[in-house]
Amino acid sequence: MTKIPFTKMHGAGNDYIYVNAMQYDLPDPASAAIAWSRPHTGIGSDGLVLIGHSPVPEADFSMRIFNADGSEAMMCGNASRCIGKYLYERGLTDKTQIRLFTLSGIKLISLHLDGAKVKSVTVDMLSPVFSDRRLFLPEYGNAEGTFVSMGNPHYVIFTDDVNRVETEGRLLEHHAAFPQRCNIEFAHVENGGIIRTRVWERGSGITMACGTGACATAVAACLTGRSGRQAEIVMDGGTLNIEWRQTDNHVYMTGPAEFVFDGEIEI
Repeated sequence: MTKIPFTKMHGAGNDYIYVNAMQYDLPDPASAAIAWSRPHTGIGSDGLVLIGHSPVPEADFSMRIFNADGSEAMMCGNASRCIGKYLYERGLTDKTQIRLFTLSGIKLISLHLDGAKVKSVTVDMLSPVFSDRRLFLPEYGNAEGTFVSMGNPHYVIFTDDVNRVETEGRLLEHHAAFPQRCNIEFAHVENGGIIRTRVWERGSGITMACGTGACATAVAACLTGRSGRQAEIVMDGGTLNIEWRQTDNHVYMTGPAEFVFDGEIEI
């Protein structure tokens, strides 16, 4: 048996298990994600994140992320913020701007410091991509939404009842309209640019927050005239500040990242 050190972190309640893959080899991360993510017999998390060397010179580090069901995700905004905090506070870099290689491209992570600690993190999530912006799924009543890709697919439904995520999230994730499955957001626009959002993450189910989902929600709200280019996305686990910048068409996400605990697990 081999003991693998891990760190549990969360960004606005979206919690993952982080392993420094530059020091420790994990031969079957998909299986590990399934076993370790279980809340009663494992560590408990939304998935597993591997922090590695970058395969290209344009980036400083890499991220691989596996959902709780073992499927590999292309991108996670909350995890990328946590990686920035991990790298800086664990002494793996002294940079406050880190280029992170992901399956959806290289993301620039900017650290906002309070002394030697990372207080918050901004991630340049690059430009949103649209395909079939407006879909209508009649079998789900008012499930008319906006499709936005932030490196991974999102379907944003504006509604007075964001708790619909509990009954419709899983069904919509697996809908035939989304052959690769989809992340589903139910959102309600409140006063002052505040948008209450609940999310069903592809491969993980209901999570406390989703960084790419917050970005997709803000973009969809702007596209449909419900808000401007800046919004506060209030999720179950906390608030993320999103700006869809007109000058470069990029989406910038700012929010917290926190350590929970360290441990070792045998494989």
